[in-house]
Amino acid sequence: MPEFHSTVLLVDDQNSIHLALKKMLAPADDIQLHFCKQARQALDMAVALQPTVILQDLNMPEIDGLDLLHSYKRCEAIADVPVLILSGTDSVETKAEAFRQGADDYLVKMPHEIELLARLRHHTKAFVEHQERVIAMRQLEQEKKKLAVAYLELERLASIDGLTNIANRRHFDESFAKEWSRAMRETESLSLLMIDIDCFKQYNDSYGHLAGDECLKLVAASLKQHLQRPTDLLARYGGEEFVVLLPGTHARGAIKVAERLRKEVLALQLPHENSVAHDYVSISLGSATVAPMLKHQALELLQLADKALYEAKDGGRNQVICAGM
Repeated sequence: MPEFHSTVLLVDDQNSIHLALKKMLAPADDIQLHFCKQARQALDMAVALQPTVILQDLNMPEIDGLDLLHSYKRCEAIADVPVLILSGTDSVETKAEAFRQGADDYLVKMPHEIELLARLRHHTKAFVEHQERVIAMRQLEQEKKKLAVAYLELERLASIDGLTNIANRRHFDESFAKEWSRAMRETESLSLLMIDIDCFKQYNDSYGHLAGDECLKLVAASLKQHLQRPTDLLARYGGEEFVVLLPGTHARGAIKVAERLRKEVLALQLPHENSVAHDYVSISLGSATVAPMLKHQALELLQLADKALYEAKDGGRNQVICAGM
């Protein structure tokens, strides 16, 4: 039993040819023959039927067989269906032109039954396997796209702090290294803000850790909302500490940003009854700016910003202190 079933569309204006082929193919259970006598209907019928092989005459009164052949190959829905020419002429020139127009095979009327069956089955097998490869390739491409999306999502998740939904320490470290190199290459200023929620341990002690988590989320959202440039990066540095990377920003600009962030967090009006800084949750900020040169190290900028933050906290909290290199 043949592995594949053939759906054959015969396009020929002669009923006698149809009857002869129908009789010839009748014993073959794996081959189903369909007949189209009107050449102008052949394309529409082929699209509707989706045959595995088109068996077509070249000499028809309504339309030139080569033109019809060319129309199959231009139709996306059936462009890959093999076309087997069944012609009354054995002319070498006609055969060559048929193949040039996209014919897959050529038989002279009337072929021997064994040869016709062999060719129909061969072309059906090749067509079905081709279609299976196309489907497999499409599925593979879809899986590749899904994997690419999943990989990007994993990369995103790996760079995001799970609680606050802002960049995490890893993302900051990578971005900081890139921005440091870029600032050195382009001789631009690079500013850094280190931020700490004032008296956060006391907040947790007073309101509980769930409330503390909610406080972290609200503060992070406020900080993110009020950074105005897409190049500015906010990250959770650890615990209740945040960091803001400000590429291309001089010291005065960094202080301006820091003051805006401090005021916006205070404007949240989150009660903090055990804070020595304010009745509401507040933040302290340390700002540092540098135009990187070869003599500088990126770690120095971090240390300066951290030192400025310590001074802001030691000096009463809820304020901005600026350092420089």
